[in-house]
Order: sequence, then C-alpha cells, then structure tokens
Amino acid sequence: MEFILYVFDFIIHIDKHLNEIIVNYQFWTYLILFIIIFAETGFVVTPFLPGDPLLFAAGALIAGGGTGLNIYLLALLLFIAAIAGNQVNYLLGNYFGPKVFKPENRILKYSYYEKTQTFFLKHGGKSVVFSRFFPVLRTFVPFVAGVIKMPISKFSYYNITGGFIWIVSFLFLGYLFGNLDFVKNNFSWVILIISLFTTLPPIIGAIYAKKSEAKTS
Repeated sequence: MEFILYVFDFIIHIDKHLNEIIVNYQFWTYLILFIIIFAETGFVVTPFLPGDPLLFAAGALIAGGGTGLNIYLLALLLFIAAIAGNQVNYLLGNYFGPKVFKPENRILKYSYYEKTQTFFLKHGGKSVVFSRFFPVLRTFVPFVAGVIKMPISKFSYYNITGGFIWIVSFLFLGYLFGNLDFVKNNFSWVILIISLFTTLPPIIGAIYAKKSEAKTS
C-alpha cells in the first residue's frame, strides 16, 4: 500500500520530482529518463512506471527553460528507448512463452495474459501501436506478441511506428502547452487527467468484456 501511494504521489507531482532529478543529475537526466522508458516498455514486471506523465512533464519543463536539456535530443533518445524496450519485451515473450503467467502471481496473472491476448487478436498488429497509449497494455502487448510468435518483421514495423507517435505526441504536447499559465498553475490536475484518459479505457473494456462473458455463460 505504501508503495502504491508513493507511485501515485510521484505521478501526480511528477513535475517537481523530475525537476529534482534534473537539478541533481543534470546531463545524466537523459540516461535516467532513457532507463525509465526502456524499463516500462521492456519488462512485464514494471507496468507501474509513469510513461505518459513523464513525457508530458519533461516537455513542459524544457519549455520553461533552465533545464539544460535539448528537446530534440531527448526525443531521439526516448524514441530509441521505447523501440529497444518493446523489442526486448517481444524477445522475452518469444523465449518464455505463456508459462510465466500464473493465477497466484500478483503482476503476471494469467487473466492479464488472456485479456491482453484478446486485445491483440482483435486489433492485430495495430495493437502494438494502440497499446503505446495505454499503461499496462503497452507493457504486456509486446510480450504477448512474442508469446504468440508474431513475425518479428511485422512487429518491428508497428513497434517503430507506435514508438515514434507515442514519444513525439506526449513529449511535444508538454513542450507546446506545458508552459501556459493555466497548465503550470494546475499541473497536477493536468497530469491526473492524462493518467485517467490513458488508464480508464482498458479498465472499462475489461469490465465490459467480463459482463459480456457473464451474459453468455
């Protein structure tokens, strides 16, 4: 519970936490953000990392000036991190298969695998792109793509496309609008709205699917 509260506080006040990282680590901030994006997309055990809020906050702080970070260099590095992370996740799924998902596992629950597989089979290769914009899904979809042996050339195409759209859209949205007075004065609320906007659709979809299953059973 304490860990969940810490993660929630970090996300809601991500601008302050990110600013502390920039002040303390300066140039090494590039590497820290690279690792966070890589880990969120590369390992199924780290779906809690704040990809969307982090990208928006990074763009907003750079727009405000004084960070010493270059928006274009950061975009390039995080694009590479997103692509590499998904590719590693795919390879891990390809290697381990569905056996790592178990009912008693808190993170790698078999029900998560089933729901992600359903999402993947419904949307095909486009799910690799769509999942970029939804926490948890963007962590599990690449793994499931590997599990079901999606051709790596096809996966790589959608991986690159989705990674580019995801990084550029959230990072530059923050860069373009994060410096507005309204956004700066209500930053926590903006981050909360972004988090809800990207988190709720998969939850609603899962609830709807569960109700549909109950009706047919």
